[in-house]
Amino acid sequence: MAKIAYILLCHKDPEAIINQAKRLTATGDCISIHFDARAKPAHFRMIEDALKDNENVAFAKKRIKCGWGEWSLIQATLYAVEAAIQSFPRATHFYMLSGDCMVIKSSQYIHDFLDDNDVDFIESFDYFESDWIKTGWKEERLIYRHWFNERTQKRRFYASFNLQRRFGLTREIPSDLQIMIGSQWWCLRRQTVEAVLHFTEQRKDVMRFFRTTWIPDETFFQTIVRHLVPSKEIRTRTLTFLMFSDYGMPLTFYNDQYDLLLSQDYLFARKISPEALELKERLGRLYAEKEVQFQISAEGPSLFKFLTSRGRDGKRFASRFWETESTLGRDRELMILVCKKWHVSKRLLHRIQRQTDIPAIAYLFNEESTPLPDLGGIQSTLEKRTRHRRALMRMLFDYYDTNRLIICLDPSAMDLMQDFFGDRSTTRMLEVQCAFTDEYLIGHATRIGLAGDRTPHETLERLLPTIRRDILNEGDRILDAGFTNVGRIREGDDLGEQVPSVMQFLSVSEDVATRIVDTEHLFAD
Repeated sequence: MAKIAYILLCHKDPEAIINQAKRLTATGDCISIHFDARAKPAHFRMIEDALKDNENVAFAKKRIKCGWGEWSLIQATLYAVEAAIQSFPRATHFYMLSGDCMVIKSSQYIHDFLDDNDVDFIESFDYFESDWIKTGWKEERLIYRHWFNERTQKRRFYASFNLQRRFGLTREIPSDLQIMIGSQWWCLRRQTVEAVLHFTEQRKDVMRFFRTTWIPDETFFQTIVRHLVPSKEIRTRTLTFLMFSDYGMPLTFYNDQYDLLLSQDYLFARKISPEALELKERLGRLYAEKEVQFQISAEGPSLFKFLTSRGRDGKRFASRFWETESTLGRDRELMILVCKKWHVSKRLLHRIQRQTDIPAIAYLFNEESTPLPDLGGIQSTLEKRTRHRRALMRMLFDYYDTNRLIICLDPSAMDLMQDFFGDRSTTRMLEVQCAFTDEYLIGHATRIGLAGDRTPHETLERLLPTIRRDILNEGDRILDAGFTNVGRIREGDDLGEQVPSVMQFLSVSEDVATRIVDTEHLFAD
């Protein structure tokens, strides 16, 4: 009978990880956990303490910091797989999971399924011939070397790429490999996993190659397994049910989709909403149940396409993700930096990024040139960003794989502030109040089209009080809105007055907040 060793890569929500591990090991299976080294040490200690007496739980011997699109995700997987191989000699299958996955079949069904199918389940399509990559780079992922993280070190990432492209610094793909691509959610037999580990020890050239490819979790195992295992022993599919929107972002499942999930021809599903507590509870009980009959209809993707193309009433199935009623997520925290002087806000934002690991984006609703990832077109214009504001923010949270995100807004964007503060997520604001000289106000009037190079001085003198009053009124409207979790720092205040507001805004220590506000020439024009 199949005995499964689950390979779990995770970085948050320790209570959910503990519950997941207990559920999956309760019927005799095993789990090997890699918990991201970037996460809070207290969270890892909580997981260790809760599972230390469970002989069916192992931990990767080494924890590393992981980043999206990096080799670190493959290395973390290999560490977890090695721990599973050593700790669970009777495991016959190794199933890759994330903290967002939930089982949608019973343990009995899963074991019977694997016993009946002596093959490896892994998506592995030809990298160059298939259309698996819908938009963006293709060959560039492989023939150039990528040393930096595209999300957290964007400037270095693209500078390195452009330099290599300019001087033609390409490289050859290992000649004996057919590069394959597919989902990273696989289920492999023990002999396959052992062969992959042996391959990684013998082929250092291949390891060097993949270490500097971009998004190797979509190509590494997919290529190596296809290289080592006969095609007749591979099913080119994943056993984890996931769907994507037209914008290429993963859909989230909610409480009312229990029956939909159980009817799919898959064993697990992702992503389950953190708010879907009832769904998680029902799926958790399902795994240990006996003699459950599943009516497989597998209509999920076609049904979603049908419903979203026509709109829908009620909440029977997945909502259209761009609907304004959608939420950022109860467990997420949006931090809004508000300042009329955009250059001041950007200086402060840069300082915050240097002192914390919180993703931050400048005036994305005000400046169309704000650097944003390719999200399928929703980010392409200011009009689209504003119209689909919550959908855009949810996609950015997903893109940066974070529950905390900072953005900058102009004080005039009251409708955006009211919308975000009305969401179920936690929203915080730090208003940066600046002094406005006549020279600055004249420049501001020119930028917004109220004045030009030839505007008479007398006209400017009449205009400046009105502009100054309008800016002050924007601050008054924010104060009158009664938003909660709002702090303020003012030009001219000493550090001791500014630090507490920054501490509250970012939930950081006094030392970190002091280093942030102690920014040279922060308010200079």
